[in-house]
Amino acid sequence: MDFNEMKTIWNLQDNQPLYTIDEQALHARIQQKKQQAFHITQISELLLIIVNLGCGCFIASINKSSIFLYLLAAWMLISGLYILISRIRRIHGNKRFDRSIQGDMEHALSVATYQVHISLLGRWNIVPIGILVLFSLFENGKPIWIAVVLFIFLALVHYATGWEHTLYKTRKRELETLQNQLKTNTPSDI
Repeated sequence: MDFNEMKTIWNLQDNQPLYTIDEQALHARIQQKKQQAFHITQISELLLIIVNLGCGCFIASINKSSIFLYLLAAWMLISGLYILISRIRRIHGNKRFDRSIQGDMEHALSVATYQVHISLLGRWNIVPIGILVLFSLFENGKPIWIAVVLFIFLALVHYATGWEHTLYKTRKRELETLQNQLKTNTPSDI
């Protein structure tokens, strides 16, 4: 290869970007992350709705005289209805995202943000539920060891939901990082 051929090759390479982004692979990665967040969010929502509404109805039906159990049933029913309404709003909000790379990225980030919100709600919902259950135990004269065991169990659940919430926040941060990379490295018409 002579110098003129090498010079021609270098000149051709000068006109090409140094780094290129495989847009199809990036779009597939965004869609995969969106589907994962969407799937986990749906399961979390359905579990919270079914558990809160089911337990609220069950507690209300078996309760005979405890004011704290009535308050617990009302709290759980309100929580279940709130999550149901949030789910309906989220599903209706899915229609506002287009099916481009940028639109899928915004949709994935929206679902991840909602997932963080729902996990935080589930985590802190344990506190009023635990307080009402403990007061109900004391009101009905149950042994103190039952309250201690229940308190330890609720503390472990609160800790586990904190770990879960941190996991969701990390996934959301990963999507935000990916969105920032997408904004800085690709043309705006994607």
